[in-house]
Amino acid sequence: MTAEATPSPAPASTAPADAVTPTPAAPTPTPPRDELEEAELWAAQYLERNFPKIDVSKRSVNLTEIRSVIPPDAIPAIDEPRFLSLAEASEWLAGEAPVIAFERNGDARAYPLEILTWHEIVNDVVGGEPVIVTYCPLCNSAIAFSRVVNGEERTFGVSGSLRNSDLIMYDHQTETLWQQLTGEAIVGRDTGAVLEFLPAQLVSFREFRAAFKDGMVLSRETGYSRNYGQNPYVLYDSGGRTLFPVDEFSNELSAKERVLTLELGGETAAFPFSALSELVVIEAAVGGEAVVAFWQPGQVSALDDAFIIGSRNVGSAGAFSPFLDGERLRFEAREGTIVDARTGSTWDVLGRAVSGPLAGQQLTPLVSGNHFWFAWAVFKPETRVILESDADRS
Repeated sequence: MTAEATPSPAPASTAPADAVTPTPAAPTPTPPRDELEEAELWAAQYLERNFPKIDVSKRSVNLTEIRSVIPPDAIPAIDEPRFLSLAEASEWLAGEAPVIAFERNGDARAYPLEILTWHEIVNDVVGGEPVIVTYCPLCNSAIAFSRVVNGEERTFGVSGSLRNSDLIMYDHQTETLWQQLTGEAIVGRDTGAVLEFLPAQLVSFREFRAAFKDGMVLSRETGYSRNYGQNPYVLYDSGGRTLFPVDEFSNELSAKERVLTLELGGETAAFPFSALSELVVIEAAVGGEAVVAFWQPGQVSALDDAFIIGSRNVGSAGAFSPFLDGERLRFEAREGTIVDARTGSTWDVLGRAVSGPLAGQQLTPLVSGNHFWFAWAVFKPETRVILESDADRS
């Protein structure tokens, strides 16, 4: 596959027999030792052939866990992103379209999934800081990181490999491999290092546009010819199967249940969209810290219909600290609207007060994700699933 090829993985009908497995997947039987050694050797040779700078002697995972699917950079990262005004983007981007909302130092940008499904990585500078905005369609994981590693600025590309069906990135400077969902370097010079997570949120373009009047939107003028707006993973989020094998994970939720994920104070938590969409607001403690989770309708899936705009509504979710100027606010849903109990101000899913006495105030966003359950649970098996507000909300 060349850089002009689409990122759509091989269809199940043409993939190897073991490329599509029910989830949760049964653990793969352990081959005899000599077979493992041979497989590790083959994997090491593959990586060294495709990444000449990589040091495979430094690694935190077995190389056989890495599934090479397509050549490096067959899915091209965007290294010189261009941006449009909200008005310009509104000419082609629907209000319900999913975007990654990211703001740094007053610089707010939206990265449409109709572009990211084809590129997965954007190397950018936002608010004067070098950042990487990423999206793995197979996990529905939209994550932003700092591009600074040990004081060095890096740029990233798509390795063409997966681990537990999750995007593996690589940096051009050292060709270290990085696991997208955990941010961890897993093979190469920087093994053990973890990228700094930055708050980013999957919302609808309409929600982004309302919250950030001066926001900018990633342009479809990427330098590549792609069918932006079309979904190369048609109906992917409708079934219970992953496209590639994954390790065993908890079946507490269905594999592709969307979950709002958090990791605070050494505890991991997940708020299922099925619960959030009913309650709209959930207040809880995670790792000993107070958290409030919001949900609102209006965002469509990027992984359903052949054309994203025709996809089903899945809604948007976000997690925030409930403290404002040192005071703990209590939130509730009133006829589907998010309000705080003290002032009756209304809030949006981006944690912004949109009307009432607190209009214009902003809750502190927490680093969170809107992943598929399997993707989070396979890497974070100790996750606590939160279905309702804590009984003791003191």
